[in-house]
Amino acid sequence: MKTHHMVILAVAVLVLGFVSAAYLYTGQPETDVTVKALGPDSPLERPYSVGMGPADAKVVMVEFFDPACGTCRVYAGHVKTLMATHPDKVRLVLRYAPFHNGSDTMALILEAARKQGKYWEALDIMYETQPQWASHHNPRPELIWQFLPLAGIDVDLIREDINDPELREIVNQDIADGKTLEVQQTPQFFVNGKRLTKFGYPQLKSLLDSEVAAQY
Repeated sequence: MKTHHMVILAVAVLVLGFVSAAYLYTGQPETDVTVKALGPDSPLERPYSVGMGPADAKVVMVEFFDPACGTCRVYAGHVKTLMATHPDKVRLVLRYAPFHNGSDTMALILEAARKQGKYWEALDIMYETQPQWASHHNPRPELIWQFLPLAGIDVDLIREDINDPELREIVNQDIADGKTLEVQQTPQFFVNGKRLTKFGYPQLKSLLDSEVAAQY
């Protein structure tokens, strides 16, 4: 019976998260930030930004995310599906918006894992184990260390590298760019500089599909 109640509570929390995200998206500015996306000092993408997909793709999807965000965890699967739907036409760029307590450390861990060539593996493990370390009722981000070896990561080296000031600069710059772009919740998507203003997978798919059709 206890397990049954826990399942119901988990579902309720997830639903509440989606409802809250939808409400927040409704209040987002309708501004198309395409102009801001141009130039070498774009707040949408920096030279250091981690990405997936061809460098010359005509469609760029930027996601501001929080490793402790339950909705980001769900949308990670949606994003993979969209990328597979448009192979060789879309490039994904990830930016940090660490709103939850301890999420900035998770971002540093990801950047440190990137130095080992394990960025995506570390992110997958974070999302897979998120319910255990990022519970909003009892967050325990320190638990992430026991899960990282599952991704083939040198944890001792990660503990050293997260103190690298250059990695902190990356996270801080992402936070600053998020503020410039008025990112108020996660995940927040931009496709070729166009903000997703209404929350939902169908809306994101429609925006991406329309940009692919326009560019190809």
